[in-house]
Amino acid sequence: MADQLTPTARAPIARAEAFCERFALRIPILMAPMAGACPAPLAAAIATAGGMGACGALVMRPEQIRAWAAEMRAISNGPFQFNLWIPGPAAVRDAAHEAEVRTFLAQWGPEPAPEAGDLALLDFDAQCEALLEAGPAVVSSIMGLYPPAFVAKLKERRISWWATATTLAEAKAAEDAGADVIVAQGMEAGGHRGAFDAGYAERSLVGLFALVPAVADAVQVPVVAAGGVADARGVAAALMLGASAVQVGTGFLRAPEAKTNPAWAAALAEAAPEGTMVTRAFSGRPGRSLANAYARAATAPDAPSPAPYPVQRGLTRGLAMEAAKAGDIERMQAWAGQSARLASDRPAGEIAQSLWSGAKALLGGG
Repeated sequence: MADQLTPTARAPIARAEAFCERFALRIPILMAPMAGACPAPLAAAIATAGGMGACGALVMRPEQIRAWAAEMRAISNGPFQFNLWIPGPAAVRDAAHEAEVRTFLAQWGPEPAPEAGDLALLDFDAQCEALLEAGPAVVSSIMGLYPPAFVAKLKERRISWWATATTLAEAKAAEDAGADVIVAQGMEAGGHRGAFDAGYAERSLVGLFALVPAVADAVQVPVVAAGGVADARGVAAALMLGASAVQVGTGFLRAPEAKTNPAWAAALAEAAPEGTMVTRAFSGRPGRSLANAYARAATAPDAPSPAPYPVQRGLTRGLAMEAAKAGDIERMQAWAGQSARLASDRPAGEIAQSLWSGAKALLGGG
């Protein structure tokens, strides 16, 4: 029984329950906002189970943001978050280097046209306005901080701002800027690294077990643990370290609602922790993916370094599409956290609920 717990064991459960009450949740399990891998039915299943759904809106135009929100609300009345990347400096182009990258990519798929690297980013301000119109419970950020004027608009509408941080310094900066919650992203996380400075992302690989307690001790706002959490043991550990909730990405990718490419989903089930790597080979920005043949070759000493984001993303788009269509995991853009093998193929709502029930049992409260 909960009232028989020791103070040490009771604290993480009470902290999680307080977080849930604040954000209208029944369980402290949050879906990671994975750009390109966040169909509304997946988010709805997690929200309906008592957690929070999510949408990574990086590649979505304003009308797509509004449509996603409408679809989500049509199938669930649970809370959800939208996430955007904070734009970085404009890419410095090098035509000769890009030609080398195109020649390298031609060994793996269709040779990119010279103009493939001219990928235009979407209008960030228009995306932000669409988020305000959609009115989610939470708007989160990654790779930096929202401008003060936008933060003020969020607060006017009582939309919470959750800021992703990969270091203690980033967490403190986010709190000072007005973030309501810090999402502490450990280096174990699949997908793109959330470091504010892209050039620092691969030199600041802080693990979740070091990051969460450091951030929890330093800030006054709640902390969400993200990165490598894919079963009840990870949830319980994160809460014991000071987190109020956990954010799960890779752990949901094998759920049927995710509609993940079958080759990708199958590879996740077999991936050892060392079977993932942080690479710029897909987008030009560091991210953790399965260490497939293309990713390894692209980081070999004799390979040209990837072009900067978003140039590399444009150059590799043809390869990504061809590999996905062929189900070729050795060439596919397949993001994966280090705990990928723990991902379950059960329904997403069932996964979310079992994460919390199992964690409570481990903590002595279930």
